[in-house]
Amino acid sequence: MKELERLAAEHARAAVRLDRVGMKREAAQRYKEAIKLLSRLIELTDDSMMKQIYLEKKQQYERRIKDLTESVYEGFRGLSKQAKEPGFAEDLIVENPPPITWEDIIGLDHAKKAIRESIIYPMRRPDLFPLGWPRGILLFGPPGCGKTMLAAAVANEIDAVFMHVDASVIMSKWLGESEKNISNIFKSAREYESRGKAVIIFMDEIDSLTAVRLNEVGGEARARNQLIKEMDGLLDKGKNARIYVLAATNKPWLLDEPFIRRFQKRIFIGLPDYEARLKMFEHYARKLDLDGNVEFGELARITNGYSGADIYNICMEVQMKVVSEFFEEGSGDEGRPRKIRMEDFMEVIRRRKPSVDLESMEKMLKWASKYATS
Repeated sequence: MKELERLAAEHARAAVRLDRVGMKREAAQRYKEAIKLLSRLIELTDDSMMKQIYLEKKQQYERRIKDLTESVYEGFRGLSKQAKEPGFAEDLIVENPPPITWEDIIGLDHAKKAIRESIIYPMRRPDLFPLGWPRGILLFGPPGCGKTMLAAAVANEIDAVFMHVDASVIMSKWLGESEKNISNIFKSAREYESRGKAVIIFMDEIDSLTAVRLNEVGGEARARNQLIKEMDGLLDKGKNARIYVLAATNKPWLLDEPFIRRFQKRIFIGLPDYEARLKMFEHYARKLDLDGNVEFGELARITNGYSGADIYNICMEVQMKVVSEFFEEGSGDEGRPRKIRMEDFMEVIRRRKPSVDLESMEKMLKWASKYATS
């Protein structure tokens, strides 16, 4: 049971770290893994006091997942009230973005190059860019392929203020508040820039704000127009502005043309190729106790079409499989689980299909052929 407790605590700590920096999907996934382990501990323990402790933790994580799923995290609690108060966007500031560097991002070399050219090089030598440089970068591609990691990495690289905004949360049912929310975000960014700081505004699920809708209400159109106005303002401010808008979407075909044009760089973040998948398996499995017969090359070959998140989840599920066997065969209080074998990976892969469907990828590639710049 000590091993189960250790794993549950490890997932919970990771969830809290991700939660604090606004990486909601990733945090929710870690909370879910901790809940699975706590449920198993509740089943196995005969100690009523420990059972109650596990249950309380489980319920706490379940409540947090509910909040995250509803897109109501701490920075946005009471948003409609805060939108009327100066400086509400301070709650979006991530003082310490996830400690991600370029080396932590496997593959995506074309995206790293495009971001360096658009943000990092102009930051270092603005005198070399007399015509200015892009202020808007759109990251589009299937989920689980590294869009959020890229945004965090560039913020760390240039020591920028990082504002992580869920576009779906900006929208308010109250008249005029969606526009105010957007306006206040950019106002706060300009205040930080005036103090000499670069600012990265990372807008996740941007299609929820800028999508073309047949039956949209006036508030949605006004919010979209406010965002366009603010982005135009970054360009009008002059060639030395240090505020950047990075937006992410899994559904770029929903974006309308005026908004697309505001992003001078539109970078396709696709599924990992063979070499990237190979490095991912090596990276995620480095902490696992493997049998000598595990062939990463074969695993990379048979996972064509899987995302980076899929590969991480395969490795985690293999770990869970072996640990679960360990507890089911005994008390789990002594000894160690057996080594992970190649057949464990094969069994999990047979059950776990790619999370990205072919139809979505076809639409993504078609859109990329028309609009992608990198």
